[in-house]
Amino acid sequence: MRGGVGGPRAAVTGIGWVAPGGYGRGRADPAPAWGPGALPEIPRALVFPEPTTRFGRMDEVSKVGLAAVALALADAGLAAFAEKRPVGLVASTRYGCLPTDLAYWETARTEGGKLASPQLFAYTLPNCFLGEAAIRFGLTGPTYAVQEEAPGGLGALAQGLELLTLGEAAAVAVGICDLPCPPALPPAPDVEAGALFLVLEPRPQPGVPAYGACALAPDGRVRCRGRAFSSLAALAAILLTRPPTSGDE
Repeated sequence: MRGGVGGPRAAVTGIGWVAPGGYGRGRADPAPAWGPGALPEIPRALVFPEPTTRFGRMDEVSKVGLAAVALALADAGLAAFAEKRPVGLVASTRYGCLPTDLAYWETARTEGGKLASPQLFAYTLPNCFLGEAAIRFGLTGPTYAVQEEAPGGLGALAQGLELLTLGEAAAVAVGICDLPCPPALPPAPDVEAGALFLVLEPRPQPGVPAYGACALAPDGRVRCRGRAFSSLAALAAILLTRPPTSGDE
């Protein structure tokens, strides 16, 4: 849908997260608790119901991001599929796969690179977990990561709204994913460890009420329920304060 003077607009139909307080999705779990603390271990069955070695080979960035995407899609009723779907994936990140890059470098900097880890090398791009999500859930829409200087993940949300408006995807999962800052680097302010994804659709699917609608205003700010937000987490917190409705207010 388009939001008239409000610009590109879409219904939020799914919310999923991995936070220091645990992992969950909007229709089944309490709202996430963001802040300091270790991220939870991600069980394989959260993403892959059947036994597979694929999940065990992934780096931690991919496990956290893929789990949040899986939870958001499940919350929107889009996890199961019989055919591939034109659903997009856009993620904002500050550190990207830097923790994995540094771990890989530790294996490659001695012995002339003879001990370089091929397993870690396979995940030295910040969009690797999005590719894993596209494969796992049969998604064929635009899939990419956006490295943002400003924290919050709103860049991915704005681009997801634009993709829907341009007809580039039937739905888009937008979010943010970061591990804690590597110890060797000064931490960036206001960057919280974890992953949070929202599923955007032009209109809710039958039987899947929307949490609400968000719109990209002409000033570039994202608004929902008459308010502007500074982060994806703040938007999700408002959307989770009351149950989904049959409309897309």
